[in-house]
Amino acid sequence: MTAFLAACVVAGTPLVFATVGELITEKSGSLNLGVEGMMLMGAVMGFVAAYNTGNPMLAILCAALAGAGGALIFAIITVTLRANQTVTGLTLTIFGTGFASFVGQPKIGFSVPGTVSSFFVKAPIPLLENIPILGPIFFKQDVFVYFAYAVVIISCVYLYKTRLGLNMRAVGENAAAADASGINVTLYKYAHIIAGGALCGLGGAYLSLIRVPIWQSDVVTGRGWIAVALVIFASWNPVKALVGAVFFGGLSILGLRLQAMGFTISQYLVDMIPYLATVIIVIISSHKKKKENQPPADLGNNYFREER
Repeated sequence: MTAFLAACVVAGTPLVFATVGELITEKSGSLNLGVEGMMLMGAVMGFVAAYNTGNPMLAILCAALAGAGGALIFAIITVTLRANQTVTGLTLTIFGTGFASFVGQPKIGFSVPGTVSSFFVKAPIPLLENIPILGPIFFKQDVFVYFAYAVVIISCVYLYKTRLGLNMRAVGENAAAADASGINVTLYKYAHIIAGGALCGLGGAYLSLIRVPIWQSDVVTGRGWIAVALVIFASWNPVKALVGAVFFGGLSILGLRLQAMGFTISQYLVDMIPYLATVIIVIISSHKKKKENQPPADLGNNYFREER
């Protein structure tokens, strides 16, 4: 069971990055449904950089920049040009899918160099790895998983313990009031949309560099949409996002676990489980009435100062 739970953490790591990235974007009042596209852009650029240079840090940087680049496109169109956010996000997903197919086509079937794979081997944390039950599950992972933990912690501190985080949440709740109090709404929206896109790119990179270190065009396989749903499930809270990501990561590998135990189960049914669970979670979450479970009041609304 411990080995399975540790595998759930690994499977949920790309969802942690993507979910926290979308959470930050939505907290600033922007609804970016292009998570799938940004993850694909990060996955392909991270893989290409890793294959051509053999440098894991450069691969991670390229993945983050690719996701941030996709988010920048979204920001320009929705914040500056004030286009519909839902349509723009869906278009970004289509663009990211095409971008990944075009850039990754020559690399289909190629593997990540050994210098990159060896960098991401499991690295147990001394002392913490010896904690009963929790140690083997959470602290005998690779450095990318530990980075995901750090992202969650930093996000919590930033959102709830800093003035910048308070300003960002104010922009998401009421951009006009935030602007009237002297907060640069456009700057905050741009910064957090781009930061969220970078995290989505890192989520894609985890898939192409570690989870499936052989390039294939469908490496993300809908995880971006699960991340969007997880934001709702987590009530826009990074810690809950981590828990939800690990849970959905477990669902994605549950079929393999059952088959290993000798159960005969249709692969189509196995593939359907995470998405069916996503629909159920969204339905349940939509009935939460507590204020802390509600989305930012200005989510999805474009702000134009002259309309104040």
